[in-house]
Amino acid sequence: MSSAAAYGSICFGQRGFPKGGAKSSKARKLHVRDTAASAPQSLSFAKIKAQMPEKTVRIGVLGASGYTGSEIVRLLANHPYFGITLMTADRKAGQSIGSVFPHLATQHLPDMIAVNDADDFSNVDAVFCCLPHGTTQEIIKALPKGLKIVDLSADFRLRDINEYEKWYGQPHRAAELQKEAVYGLTEIYRSEIQDARLVANPGCYPTSIQLPLAPLIKANLIEIKNIIIDAKSGVSGAGRGAKEANLYTEIAEGIHSYGVTGHRHVPEIEQGLSEAANSGVIVSFTPHLMPMSRGMQSTIYVELAPGVSVEDLHQHLGIFYENEEFVVLLKEKEVPHTRHVRGSNYCIMNVFPDRIPGRAKIISVIDNLVKGASGQALQNLNLMMGIPENTGLGYMPLFP
Repeated sequence: MSSAAAYGSICFGQRGFPKGGAKSSKARKLHVRDTAASAPQSLSFAKIKAQMPEKTVRIGVLGASGYTGSEIVRLLANHPYFGITLMTADRKAGQSIGSVFPHLATQHLPDMIAVNDADDFSNVDAVFCCLPHGTTQEIIKALPKGLKIVDLSADFRLRDINEYEKWYGQPHRAAELQKEAVYGLTEIYRSEIQDARLVANPGCYPTSIQLPLAPLIKANLIEIKNIIIDAKSGVSGAGRGAKEANLYTEIAEGIHSYGVTGHRHVPEIEQGLSEAANSGVIVSFTPHLMPMSRGMQSTIYVELAPGVSVEDLHQHLGIFYENEEFVVLLKEKEVPHTRHVRGSNYCIMNVFPDRIPGRAKIISVIDNLVKGASGQALQNLNLMMGIPENTGLGYMPLFP
């Protein structure tokens, strides 16, 4: 048995619930704040680490200085069974998380180190890898085999390594590891994720698109031809790196399309929809950048299968997601808004008739940093560690 698997079996009883009940005080991570302003950050973390319950699952966050990394830290702040023991950030090496993200200054965590200096994983049971695309494969390949890993980059999402090279412009450098990776769209691939060691967390656009479309395609309720997707994202989806195109004056007071003829999420979307259809699916996909920090909306235009009504689509989605906590189907005529999922792990959707007979419109909204990235990653690691997948994800949307 791997060290991570053994760790999970020790921490959690049958069906994933912590031994002694979900509210067991022994299983909870202690949040002890050091009020001495002059205490070194590393000393504060040492005190926290010393008081962590013995069975806390020890988490490494690789790439903690980016938006998805910081969102992982935010979500884990209230997780009762996970505690961060390692964080890396090449450009911010040696700094505390609070100095990079002041909104996280209350979290007493280890100082960030360069990823190449993170050579001791003896105090880590699972890793969130939040590194840029193209840099992740060799790093994950070098990690200890016993670690559970959720990769938030695109490096393991495409099962065909030739497709990866075509869309990302470089050969895949971990072909054997790719065979092991499980695609982490939680509500669709739950059974595979539970037994996985390496999970490729989906992209934000593919999450918002596949959640409504995959069940409908699999049930043969819509045609797999002429699928048109008009998607819009907040600027945080482009990452935290300094880019001229993302300056305030470049994006404010306007909206613009990008990746019009070939966005890198296209093969990921088509891979998932083709699997649902058991046949090749090609979509027309256009993403747009919106002058907002968070949020994503995908408006999808589909052709109904013969004899199928819009009400049939709504009913099927309602049944399919009836017992899913994080996917919400609204009542007829109610329109999903990105502001209604901000800061949460929810995907809210609905189906509408088109003015063109035989067609329907589907609107799906998520927070691109939570359900579209870090929240879904935490949902997946919960599954992998055998605990309830909603643990640490009870954040309600922020409004206004």
